[in-house]
Amino acid sequence: MKRINNDLLASVDSSAIQLPQYDRAGVKPGIVHLGIGAFHRAHQAFYTEAVLNQFGGDWGIIGCSLRSASVKTQLAEQDGLYTLVERGPEGEKFQIMGAVQQVVVGPEDPAALVAIMANPQTQIVSLTVTEKGYCHDPATGNLNLSHPDIQHDLGNLNAPKSAIGYIVAALLARKESGQSSFTVLSCDNLPNNGEVLEKVVLQFAKQVSAELCEWVSAHTKFPSTMIDRIVPATTDSDRADLEAKVGYRDEGMVVAEPFTQWVIEDKFCSARPQWEQVGALLVEDVTAFEKMKLRLLNGSHSMLAYAGYLAGFETISDVMTEPAFVELCKKFMDTEAGPTVKTPDGFDIEDYKKQLRDRFANPGLKHRTWQIAMDGSQKVPQRLLETLREQLASGGSIEVISLAIAAWFKYVSAVDDAGNAIDVQDPLAARLKSLCDSHPNTSERVAALLGVKEVFGEDLVGCSAFAAAISAWLDAFAKQGVLATIKQSFSA
Repeated sequence: MKRINNDLLASVDSSAIQLPQYDRAGVKPGIVHLGIGAFHRAHQAFYTEAVLNQFGGDWGIIGCSLRSASVKTQLAEQDGLYTLVERGPEGEKFQIMGAVQQVVVGPEDPAALVAIMANPQTQIVSLTVTEKGYCHDPATGNLNLSHPDIQHDLGNLNAPKSAIGYIVAALLARKESGQSSFTVLSCDNLPNNGEVLEKVVLQFAKQVSAELCEWVSAHTKFPSTMIDRIVPATTDSDRADLEAKVGYRDEGMVVAEPFTQWVIEDKFCSARPQWEQVGALLVEDVTAFEKMKLRLLNGSHSMLAYAGYLAGFETISDVMTEPAFVELCKKFMDTEAGPTVKTPDGFDIEDYKKQLRDRFANPGLKHRTWQIAMDGSQKVPQRLLETLREQLASGGSIEVISLAIAAWFKYVSAVDDAGNAIDVQDPLAARLKSLCDSHPNTSERVAALLGVKEVFGEDLVGCSAFAAAISAWLDAFAKQGVLATIKQSFSA
């Protein structure tokens, strides 16, 4: 079967598949995106594709992988083309995306990537590198100067490894050549992601020189964003299914739910696409939207992933077939996360919560609990602990949050209820497992894990009510298993 590419595009059935409505060869790149995984291709590239289709402009995307060459391998033979498959309860929708013009791999030629970013044609450098890609301490937001990649980059800025190193190297090149700066646009699930990114970039730049730090501060903008779309990892089965339905092979296809949302702080130092004309929301302050999404969607997602994995469910939609998990999710939203968010004017929070639960239950998405469970040490502080702190301060309920943390503690012990090993993917995996192994007593284990300051900061290790609640859930898990515990405690 032939791979999708420019030559094959003309023979694709446009009545069944939406095609690019612009001359790809005439579009110049204006965006460099670091971390070109499935999420970017189904979200920010989706909005940019819509702008190109409706308004044109030089907004082609150069995608960059800072680790592996897998996406480059997928898209190089396809001239950057790939299919977005939207799966909802009503069926599937297909769209061939053309906004990505090239994929480069940082480690193959770091200087070449810096040069692309430093090119005056680049107006925006955006990122989806996950929380750990910021090389920061999630509890404080400060750059982790002892991080191996940061230490390398400070000594080898001509050949960086980290996203932060690449950004600073490119900004230094722009400054030294007398060019204007570019906007740096974080699209990761972090509260105040623009502020977090600006902080670590300025801290890195200051290590290079005070003059560079001042220039970046004066000339570069770091808008905050809120991004929302469920994008599971693409499987071989997905590729085979698409091939059977459309008649071409697509190694770079991505799958997503129909729902998508992008809220962007209107703070740019350079030109930008008209994203607000194709569904994005440009606002003065994204905080309310961001907090609502991080705490209600992402907090629920992480809780369902850890508890659901331990209970034997492979996907989130599988988890949502169990009524006790639906009730658990509802209680978390209604009594713990919900009271801590301030809804924007005219926004129906109850409808939003129901919509989230419906999205989780979408059978068309095979979003694995194991995938969502990755990098918990980076995600838990933003998704759960800020809600916890506000609930503690107000005297609110912490029952479900404590269960979520207990499930994470059980998960990072790397052994499930049946005694099977768990492949824990986390920057702190070895340390967390060691703490679990060396503290078989439940209360001592909880105290040891709460003492991991990178996750829990300085304040939570001494919170006896929180520690006791976690310990109680862990004891229940050990006695009867996670699934039985949740069925017993949260049956509707």
